Amino acid sequence: MRLAGIRPSPVSWVPPVAWLAPGYAEWQPPAALRGQVACLWLSVLPDRPRGSALILPDGCSDLLWQQGAGASVAGPDTGPFTAGEPAPGAVIVGIRFRPAAGGQVLGMPLSELRDQRAPLADVLRAQGPLARRSAGLSPDLSPAEAAARLLDLTGRLVADAAADPAITQAAALLRDPAARTEEVAGLVGLSERQLRRRSHAAAGYGPKTLQRVLRFHRFVRLLDASPVLPDLAGAAVRIGYADQPHLTRECRSLSGHTPAALHRLRRPASSTPSVAVKKYRVLFRPNTGGNHTR
Repeated sequence: MRLAGIRPSPVSWVPPVAWLAPGYAEWQPPAALRGQVACLWLSVLPDRPRGSALILPDGCSDLLWQQGAGASVAGPDTGPFTAGEPAPGAVIVGIRFRPAAGGQVLGMPLSELRDQRAPLADVLRAQGPLARRSAGLSPDLSPAEAAARLLDLTGRLVADAAADPAITQAAALLRDPAARTEEVAGLVGLSERQLRRRSHAAAGYGPKTLQRVLRFHRFVRLLDASPVLPDLAGAAVRIGYADQPHLTRECRSLSGHTPAALHRLRRPASSTPSVAVKKYRVLFRPNTGGNHTR
């Protein structure tokens, strides 16, 4: 399956309107994949990177191809992930699965990839022809060809996947920070135990953790949309935290920073106030010796 209009050209293969920030583009997948895939994205690393990239939890998992490194899978995170020193000017192509879609599409318990990055060929090893197809995502492809092959592989994975409509619906309901997991379980026709088990398999963690991560993701989007630090007490109430101290504790736990520090860190990466959080947007921090890895 190829994205309409994609061409193996360094200029024409990314839709012009997809560029959301310097070095970062994001666009819709083909209609047939939109139930499972949130977006396709491209990140072009600076020629002179100033440090390592800080990646924040968003409830999603991604298929990745990096120029010079090849294809991998990024599992769902439960805390800040600090990527290694990037290669100057390298290109990363990604396909981001919606919350609770990754485990269904990959045909494995996504909890096995929680807080992990793994070679795509290893993840798909048991899937025969698809594993062999993933081997075609070699590190020396052009980014355009890598994107086309990654999209084709995703289409085949989605076509072969065993869907779990109940957990997909549950993940949508858990976007509401006021939703109670026992009520969500009842609404989708599962017991609480079944909901926990199937959430670990499809989303990578239990329903309460998924709900917590999705709430934090909304807060990061608010930070990205705010030229100045927003009123944190008001933001906490709007987003679903008990109060500002609760928001601050969660922000420290999930990002390694206070809200104010996280806002300062992210502002240089966004050229427009409306850019939403991107799991693999190029966010560089100086190497000050601080440890923000898990």
